[in-house]
Amino acid sequence: MSSQADPSPPTSVSSVYAALSRPGWLTFAAVVLFSVGCLRVISALYYFADSNRLADLTFGAFGGNLFLWGLWDLGIAALAFLAGWSLLSNHRLGRVLGYLWAVFVIVQSFMIVSYAPWFGFAAIVLAILVLLALSTTSGWTEDAQKTSS
Repeated sequence: MSSQADPSPPTSVSSVYAALSRPGWLTFAAVVLFSVGCLRVISALYYFADSNRLADLTFGAFGGNLFLWGLWDLGIAALAFLAGWSLLSNHRLGRVLGYLWAVFVIVQSFMIVSYAPWFGFAAIVLAILVLLALSTTSGWTEDAQKTSS
Protein backbone atom coordinates (compact mmCIF):
# COMPACT_ATOMS: atom_id res chain seq x y z
CA MET A 1 0.00 0.00 0.00
CA SER A 2 1.66 3.22 -1.12
CA SER A 3 0.78 6.54 0.38
CA GLN A 4 0.02 9.44 -1.90
CA ALA A 5 1.46 12.88 -1.28
CA ASP A 6 -0.96 15.46 0.01
CA PRO A 7 -1.62 17.90 -2.88
CA SER A 8 -2.36 20.84 -0.55
CA PRO A 9 0.63 23.08 0.22
CA PRO A 10 1.97 23.29 3.75
CA THR A 11 0.52 25.94 6.00
CA SER A 12 3.59 28.15 5.86
CA VAL A 13 3.37 28.36 2.08
CA SER A 14 -0.35 29.09 2.20
CA SER A 15 0.27 31.92 4.67
CA VAL A 16 2.76 33.42 2.21
CA TYR A 17 0.17 33.21 -0.56
CA ALA A 18 -2.38 34.86 1.74
CA ALA A 19 0.01 37.78 2.26
CA LEU A 20 0.37 38.11 -1.51
CA SER A 21 -3.39 38.50 -1.90
CA ARG A 22 -3.16 42.14 -0.76
CA PRO A 23 -4.13 44.49 -3.61
CA GLY A 24 -1.19 45.98 -5.47
CA TRP A 25 -2.50 49.52 -5.00
CA LEU A 26 -2.41 49.08 -1.24
CA THR A 27 1.20 47.89 -1.36
CA PHE A 28 2.02 50.79 -3.71
CA ALA A 29 0.57 53.26 -1.20
CA ALA A 30 2.67 51.78 1.62
CA VAL A 31 5.85 51.91 -0.47
CA VAL A 32 5.17 55.55 -1.43
CA LEU A 33 4.56 56.41 2.23
CA PHE A 34 7.87 54.82 3.28
CA SER A 35 9.74 56.52 0.43
CA VAL A 36 8.31 59.94 1.14
CA GLY A 37 8.95 59.41 4.85
CA CYS A 38 12.66 58.83 4.13
CA LEU A 39 12.77 61.90 1.87
CA ARG A 40 11.11 64.05 4.54
CA VAL A 41 13.61 62.93 7.20
CA ILE A 42 16.47 63.97 4.91
CA SER A 43 14.69 67.24 4.13
CA ALA A 44 14.19 67.92 7.85
CA LEU A 45 17.90 67.38 8.49
CA TYR A 46 18.68 69.97 5.81
CA TYR A 47 16.23 72.38 7.41
CA PHE A 48 17.80 71.86 10.83
CA ALA A 49 21.25 72.47 9.35
CA ASP A 50 19.94 75.76 7.85
CA SER A 51 21.21 74.62 4.51
CA ASN A 52 21.49 76.87 1.48
CA ARG A 53 20.50 73.97 -0.79
CA LEU A 54 16.84 74.57 -0.04
CA ALA A 55 14.54 77.06 -1.66
CA ASP A 56 14.13 80.39 0.10
CA LEU A 57 10.98 80.00 2.21
CA THR A 58 11.22 83.39 3.90
CA PHE A 59 7.68 84.38 2.97
CA GLY A 60 6.20 80.90 3.55
CA ALA A 61 3.83 79.85 6.30
CA PHE A 62 6.59 79.55 8.93
CA GLY A 63 8.54 82.53 7.61
CA GLY A 64 12.30 82.30 7.58
CA ASN A 65 12.40 79.94 10.55
CA LEU A 66 13.68 76.74 8.97
CA PHE A 67 13.57 74.92 12.32
CA LEU A 68 9.77 74.91 12.21
CA TRP A 69 9.83 73.60 8.61
CA GLY A 70 12.11 70.82 9.86
CA LEU A 71 9.67 69.92 12.63
CA TRP A 72 6.83 69.95 10.09
CA ASP A 73 8.75 67.59 7.81
CA LEU A 74 9.55 65.26 10.72
CA GLY A 75 5.84 65.18 11.57
CA ILE A 76 4.95 64.34 7.96
CA ALA A 77 7.66 61.63 7.96
CA ALA A 78 6.42 60.10 11.22
CA LEU A 79 2.86 60.08 9.90
CA ALA A 80 4.03 58.47 6.65
CA PHE A 81 6.02 55.74 8.42
CA LEU A 82 3.18 54.94 10.80
CA ALA A 83 0.60 54.86 7.99
CA GLY A 84 2.79 52.66 5.77
CA TRP A 85 3.51 50.18 8.55
CA SER A 86 -0.16 50.07 9.52
CA LEU A 87 -1.23 49.51 5.90
CA LEU A 88 1.18 46.58 5.52
CA SER A 89 -0.10 45.17 8.82
CA ASN A 90 -3.70 45.36 7.51
CA HIS A 91 -4.89 47.75 10.21
CA ARG A 92 -7.71 50.17 9.48
CA LEU A 93 -5.76 52.92 11.21
CA GLY A 94 -3.37 52.89 8.26
CA ARG A 95 -6.11 54.05 5.92
CA VAL A 96 -7.08 56.91 8.21
CA LEU A 97 -3.46 57.98 8.65
CA GLY A 98 -2.87 57.64 4.89
CA TYR A 99 -5.77 59.95 4.12
CA LEU A 100 -4.58 62.40 6.78
CA TRP A 101 -1.02 62.28 5.40
CA ALA A 102 -2.25 62.99 1.87
CA VAL A 103 -4.30 66.00 3.01
CA PHE A 104 -1.35 67.47 4.94
CA VAL A 105 1.03 66.95 2.01
CA ILE A 106 -1.38 68.53 -0.48
CA VAL A 107 -1.92 71.56 1.77
CA GLN A 108 1.82 72.00 2.34
CA SER A 109 2.54 71.56 -1.36
CA PHE A 110 0.15 74.35 -2.26
CA MET A 111 1.94 76.57 0.27
CA ILE A 112 5.40 75.95 -1.24
CA VAL A 113 4.59 75.44 -4.92
CA SER A 114 5.63 79.00 -5.80
CA TYR A 115 9.01 78.55 -4.05
CA ALA A 116 9.79 74.96 -5.13
CA PRO A 117 7.47 74.18 -8.05
CA TRP A 118 8.80 70.75 -9.01
CA PHE A 119 8.90 69.51 -5.43
CA GLY A 120 5.42 70.85 -4.71
CA PHE A 121 3.94 69.42 -7.89
CA ALA A 122 5.58 66.01 -7.37
CA ALA A 123 4.31 65.87 -3.77
CA ILE A 124 0.76 66.69 -4.92
CA VAL A 125 0.89 63.92 -7.54
CA LEU A 126 2.17 61.35 -5.04
CA ALA A 127 -0.46 62.35 -2.47
CA ILE A 128 -3.21 62.02 -5.11
CA LEU A 129 -1.90 58.57 -6.07
CA VAL A 130 -1.99 57.50 -2.42
CA LEU A 131 -5.56 58.83 -2.13
CA LEU A 132 -6.46 56.87 -5.27
CA ALA A 133 -4.85 53.72 -3.92
CA LEU A 134 -6.62 53.98 -0.58
CA SER A 135 -10.01 54.78 -2.07
CA THR A 136 -9.97 52.07 -4.75
CA THR A 137 -9.10 49.39 -2.18
CA SER A 138 -11.45 50.62 0.54
CA GLY A 139 -13.61 47.49 0.37
CA TRP A 140 -10.70 45.07 0.75
CA THR A 141 -9.97 43.49 4.09
CA GLU A 142 -7.83 40.47 4.88
CA ASP A 143 -10.71 38.86 6.79
CA ALA A 144 -13.05 39.09 3.77
CA GLN A 145 -10.30 37.62 1.58
CA LYS A 146 -9.88 34.62 3.91
CA THR A 147 -13.60 33.82 4.02
CA SER A 148 -14.01 33.99 0.24
CA SER A 149 -11.13 31.53 -0.38
